[in-house]
Amino acid sequence: MPQPRTVAVVVGSLRKDSVTRKVARAIEALAPTHLKFDEVPTGDLPLYDQDVEADPPAAWVAFRERIRAADAVLFATPEYNRSVPGNLKNAIDVGSRPYGQSSWNGKPTAVVSVSPGAIGGFGANHHLRQSLVFLNMPVLQHEAYIGGAFSLFGESGELTNESTAEFLRTFTQTFADWIEKTIDQAA
Repeated sequence: MPQPRTVAVVVGSLRKDSVTRKVARAIEALAPTHLKFDEVPTGDLPLYDQDVEADPPAAWVAFRERIRAADAVLFATPEYNRSVPGNLKNAIDVGSRPYGQSSWNGKPTAVVSVSPGAIGGFGANHHLRQSLVFLNMPVLQHEAYIGGAFSLFGESGELTNESTAEFLRTFTQTFADWIEKTIDQAA
């Protein structure tokens, strides 16, 4: 049995009833039991500004510490204008600073993009992956695009589409294996 691992979950949507967050929670529910998920909020992060780095806002410090404490990261993002939402990009910037002290460095990661449209946030998924490669985050190559997302959940937020559940179950197991492989190679 693999040892317990903490996965920081960074959700790009700020909406209270976010379908992207529902997908992230479905992944958590379908994950192997040794993975513990910690959703790290991004909505309260002040915009990154290097001029205040000498005395960083408490929200930046707390965010960086939670990312640093995690063994891996799951990014769940909607697609806005073929890219990621501004709060997600800001969170990436906040976590990557100060230069040379990135909280993201070396963390195995996976990306799931969510959209009501048919292509499942393909543009956001790939745009996000460009940043993650630059940040030295080994990114799982099992791509996850969840299209038609508004029709996948019941009224209480539970995943009701069995083929999506099976896909997410496989995705999550592959991610769990990726975390172990990446951590073992780094040791």
